[in-house]
Amino acid sequence: MNSLIIFFLVVSTLHGIGTWKLYKSASYNPYISFIPVYNILILFKIINRPKWWIFLILIPVINVIIIPVIWVEISRSFGKNSYSHTFLCLVTLGFYNYYLNYFTQLKYIKNRSTKPKSANGEWTSSIIFAVIAATLVHTYFVQPYTIPTSSLEKSLLVGDFLFVSKFHYGARVPMTPIAAPMVHDTLPIIKVKSYLNKNQLPTIAELPYLRFPGIQKIKRNEIVCFNWPVDTNLNMFYTDKSYYKPIDKKTNYVKRAVGIAGDTLEIIDGYVYINGEKNILSERAKLQFSYLVQPKKYRFTPNDMIKNYDITDGFGIPQTINGNKNFNNTYYFAGISENSASKLKNHPNVFSIKRNIKEKGIRGDNIFPHDESYNWNSDFYGPIYIPKKNSTMPIDKSNISVYKRLIEVYENNKLEIDGDRIIINGKEVNEYKFKQDYYWLMGDNRGNSQDSRAWGFVPFDHVVGKPIFKWLSIDYNAKGLDKIRWERMFTSVHGKGVPTSYFAHFIIILMLYYIFSFLYKKYKK
Repeated sequence: MNSLIIFFLVVSTLHGIGTWKLYKSASYNPYISFIPVYNILILFKIINRPKWWIFLILIPVINVIIIPVIWVEISRSFGKNSYSHTFLCLVTLGFYNYYLNYFTQLKYIKNRSTKPKSANGEWTSSIIFAVIAATLVHTYFVQPYTIPTSSLEKSLLVGDFLFVSKFHYGARVPMTPIAAPMVHDTLPIIKVKSYLNKNQLPTIAELPYLRFPGIQKIKRNEIVCFNWPVDTNLNMFYTDKSYYKPIDKKTNYVKRAVGIAGDTLEIIDGYVYINGEKNILSERAKLQFSYLVQPKKYRFTPNDMIKNYDITDGFGIPQTINGNKNFNNTYYFAGISENSASKLKNHPNVFSIKRNIKEKGIRGDNIFPHDESYNWNSDFYGPIYIPKKNSTMPIDKSNISVYKRLIEVYENNKLEIDGDRIIINGKEVNEYKFKQDYYWLMGDNRGNSQDSRAWGFVPFDHVVGKPIFKWLSIDYNAKGLDKIRWERMFTSVHGKGVPTSYFAHFIIILMLYYIFSFLYKKYKK
């Protein structure tokens, strides 16, 4: 916080050095240009813009758009209206106004008209404020998201286009304020980073975590959009453990919060148990598990599986199954629902079908925590306590591998392990009080989902929002008009029973709007 105050004082000083003469030419005391906040309010009077613009300057990401606009508005308030002047303002990052301040004869244009003087200017002004409005909505209210994988298959399908609410759990203030609007971590086409981080620009490139109050807390079994906590991807194809990403620029994931803060979770035979009781999902959720299928004679075809059995996940004949040679050419199906498995049993080419369940007590590959003393796997896991904010729990050598990343990375402590001693911030401890809530996120496609079983807890500061609405759904396996899943358009993500589509209601409202607009214009004439 102290560094931010110093930064704002430095910015105000630089502003004053570069504009004091401009203030004087506009009949204001030049010392005003050095006074934080007040100088900006007076500046808006000088450039004939409303005072509420100051809020646009204070909003991260939005300020990246509006500040260059203010640079241009300053020069235009002193008669510099040409395209070349606008270009110089932008390319010099506003320092062109220093040149005006010291090396030109200034003539202030009082009560300057802010209405664009050309069609190009009008278009530019409209585009800028459309981008600002869209960025506000995208950042603080609703963000579009596309389902890229089958980890929540049958609940959310590959090709579903969602709206994710930011305000349900509380909108998170962008932690990387110097970033391109409405894109995530990479600029399209040119494929470069869309933001600056603290390693590139200390103090101002990353802000402390701050979240507005939400209208609800995360409920057990809700589907949640979040930043992947262990993301070290340079891109989607290459991982570098030393690669740093700010929290809000980590890859977005969508999973189900099967465990919330304060729960004790255990997985038995692939099913989740919370505080000793089996977790019951809503009827909309359809769990999928991996299966081993022995054919009688022929090979299975993807088209047959998709069309007749609603099996959309991959399948094939691996060389080994659970470490053993696959001499019988048994098929491995990554994800099949209970309903599809029942139908597949009656397939004329199926000799046998059984769930592919890991044996209890045999440690699985890539299982959190990555500690050989924990003989857990994806089907038999835990029990494990999910930390709650302000809860205190014993910490020792037996469980430190489970909570090490939380203490050290997510809560910014210096952690040392010296034999049996646990040392946090230079003090030996035998318990720890957690600073935030944590969650356990899993996919419904239990046999084909990379989730908390692989990388552990999700801190609340990594939570993006709550998926609320599917506005489009595309079936990439279909053709023509069948590619659009019409029954899924304009349906809610959460709720009970079969999702109801409001697409027809939307079309009717849209038609009524255009009819009303047409009749109103005709009446006005």
